Amino acid sequence: MERKFNFIIEKGNDVILIIKLVPNSSFSKVVDYTGEFIRIKIASPALENRANRELTAYCSQLFCVNKSKIKIVSGEKSKLKKILIEDTKSEDIIQKLMFVLDSENKKDKRK
Repeated sequence: MERKFNFIIEKGNDVILIIKLVPNSSFSKVVDYTGEFIRIKIASPALENRANRELTAYCSQLFCVNKSKIKIVSGEKSKLKKILIEDTKSEDIIQKLMFVLDSENKKDKRK
């Protein structure tokens, strides 16, 4: 049975991700996902665009994409955001996301 991920939208050679941002956390990490969005905690506060900048940097590192290829296309002042990642495939994004979540789950079980 194939999973349906509504938080990812393909647009030609680009991908749009729907993210629910949790700013002002103790550290930055992917928490989980629902059918509708990916929940990401960011250490920066939601002041003066700091959380958005950190989200872009974090996604760049997480998905191995240059920061210049990541743009917030909606939700600039909202916790629910859409980010565009240029020149990538949804399969690559999902694979990296599942790897990170699986690694976090294994880490949590060892505690």
